[in-house]
Amino acid sequence: MAASFGIFVLAELPGEAGAAVRAIQEQYDPKLARLTPPHVTLVGSSGVGAIPTDTPVAHIRAALEPIAASTAPMRLPLHAPHRFMQTDIISLPLDPNGPLRALHERIARSGLPFKRSRFLFSPHCTLTFYPTLTPKRERELLAMRVTAPAIIDTLQVYLTRDPQPSSLLFSLPLAGSAAAVSSASRDAASGTSPSRA
Repeated sequence: MAASFGIFVLAELPGEAGAAVRAIQEQYDPKLARLTPPHVTLVGSSGVGAIPTDTPVAHIRAALEPIAASTAPMRLPLHAPHRFMQTDIISLPLDPNGPLRALHERIARSGLPFKRSRFLFSPHCTLTFYPTLTPKRERELLAMRVTAPAIIDTLQVYLTRDPQPSSLLFSLPLAGSAAAVSSASRDAASGTSPSRA
């Protein structure tokens, strides 16, 4: 969500994983730790771009409410840290398939407008964004592991207009059942969608 302009859909990380990521950010990238809570970006950085800022908030909420209501909370592993090529950005990747992809695809097909993204869907939690990495700090970061699962149980919709602080527009809890997630995952894998949401 950093260094961007638009409306983003995130899943902030609560619990042990969120606390571990926050501690790493505070040590290695205090600016990032101040600007945004630990999170996974579902819309805005990969797969699809941010929602344009002139999109009415009521329209965004109407599109996302049925998706959140029918999506079950997830507990997903955070993989070993990864450095994005030709950048100083270090992140913890998540599996881009399964229920997380199903959620991303449902939002992408919700009828909302999105800016273009240059990258395939690549869910991750950013550890460092702003500092230039020394070889020592890069080695330290790449050796770290966050073993607690990422809990994805709420969608947060943020308006970002750098360099101004991001502002939370609204949140929606994920309230669906595991059976609904399995069905949505199968639909995402096959490229079908049972409904507009």
